[in-house]
Amino acid sequence: MALHEGVVYGPIRSRRLGRSLGINLTPAHAKLCSFNCTYCQYGWSKSSHGEDRRSLESWPSPQLVVRAVSRALRTFADRGESIDRLTLAGHGEPTMHPRFAEVVDALRAMRDKVAPGVPIAVLSNASTLEQADVRTALSTIDERYMKLDAGDARILRAVNGSTMSFETILQGLSAVKNIVIQAMFVKDRTGRVDNATDLSVINWVGALQRIKPAAVHIYTIDRAPAWPYLQAVPLARLHEIATQVRRAGFVCDVFARTEPTSPARPEHAAGSPGR
Repeated sequence: MALHEGVVYGPIRSRRLGRSLGINLTPAHAKLCSFNCTYCQYGWSKSSHGEDRRSLESWPSPQLVVRAVSRALRTFADRGESIDRLTLAGHGEPTMHPRFAEVVDALRAMRDKVAPGVPIAVLSNASTLEQADVRTALSTIDERYMKLDAGDARILRAVNGSTMSFETILQGLSAVKNIVIQAMFVKDRTGRVDNATDLSVINWVGALQRIKPAAVHIYTIDRAPAWPYLQAVPLARLHEIATQVRRAGFVCDVFARTEPTSPARPEHAAGSPGR
């Protein structure tokens, strides 16, 4: 899928978020993410996100974000079209923005004036939660959808292409209250990637028990992934995983992939879905 050319995109008809106006906080022509997920609909991350993050000029300013979103909201209101959510997602990790807290504050103030009552949501891979300012900003957002596809470091590397400490991710997720965990279950024909095995799911449910999320959303790929050998996990297996999550005491929803005979439904990156 092509990268977004500006701040605002959509509205997207999301499986989870309704009619959602997407907000891309990463630079327009660079896929910057702390993960390199096998299933990402935007392909592999090719840029050095560390270098680009230090260059503030490449990131949209809080003022630019607010102007773009406000203009879009007014346009849709003039057409009589409603928006269910404002969603920070895009083609990279939104919380990597060097001024993420300022963006969130400015966006909330604008929303209260232009579109009161429309929730602000974020799709994040939870890789920046060791930063106190990011955690504080997230606490002021209405809905926090945080990725956790793995229950151990090996699966984190295989599925998400991350060498981060798995313990660091769990500690960060445990420190943010009232989150929804979003998990993408995938496998591939080579056997290199598979987070839907019995052991992988047991470890992942154990991680949920440490985090104690408000709810859990599970799904599988519905777009062409970065790793071409990746396959969707059957719906029956997703429901088996959901049953285990519910037995552990959590609310869990399954979001089925589009049937092959149906028109494809667009979706935010999970984490972008996914990322």
